[in-house]
Amino acid sequence: MSGQDLLIKTVGRTSRITINRPHVMNALNWSVMNDLEAAFDRLADDDVRTVIVTGAGDKAFVAGADIEELQKLASGEDALRWARFGQAVFAKIEHFPKPVIMAINGYCLGGGCELALAGDVRIASEHAKFGQPEIDLGISPGWAGTQRLPRLIGKARAKLLIFTGAHIDAHEALRIGLVDEVVPSDQLLSRAEELGETLAAKAPVALRLAKESINLSSEVGLEYGCAVEAAYFAVECKTEDRLEGTTAFLEKRKPVFKGR
Repeated sequence: MSGQDLLIKTVGRTSRITINRPHVMNALNWSVMNDLEAAFDRLADDDVRTVIVTGAGDKAFVAGADIEELQKLASGEDALRWARFGQAVFAKIEHFPKPVIMAINGYCLGGGCELALAGDVRIASEHAKFGQPEIDLGISPGWAGTQRLPRLIGKARAKLLIFTGAHIDAHEALRIGLVDEVVPSDQLLSRAEELGETLAAKAPVALRLAKESINLSSEVGLEYGCAVEAAYFAVECKTEDRLEGTTAFLEKRKPVFKGR
């Protein structure tokens, strides 16, 4: 990692990634995005089973991309490289083989909202704010916001947020399906860690294949999606974890999954 702009802490089977630029509301620059990509590459091969992403401080998860870097884009080629790189990093998070929980503690705007969209579960503090305000900079989202947001909340609501650049609060985000839970600010990380450990206790192979199958569902027709689901189910049934899970159920005890 370059400097201390990205912090990683592992407790038990859960790793927490903290974007640590509170002086600029944890804005994402090229360096942090490189570090974020490297962190997920490393954790993919690590023994941890879940990952939490959050922002330092209580004012912002990520307030967006670094506007100073954005302002310095000198050409269409530079802008295209910027967009494609951000999209690639967030795609890596979306397809990460373990559950990713976004713990959203404040402003979650622009590139920050796009980062949150790449996670599997989004938990927000009561004072979190969400939006895609790029339109007020003369641009539209470039890190897959126009693609993931409508898939999550529907085209009409996504258009309204992107066209107006409006901010919404955590409870409205929950109502429209942008986040999955809203908790008091002082309980955000403890709730994310609790969920992380709950998921870490599940069968890793089954979780990975379930995530792949669900992600695929928005991209393919029902018939093909069902065929993939059946194939993954067959793979899971050949694992030691499936035998452990069914045996534990019959023996009335908690299963101990090993990812095999």
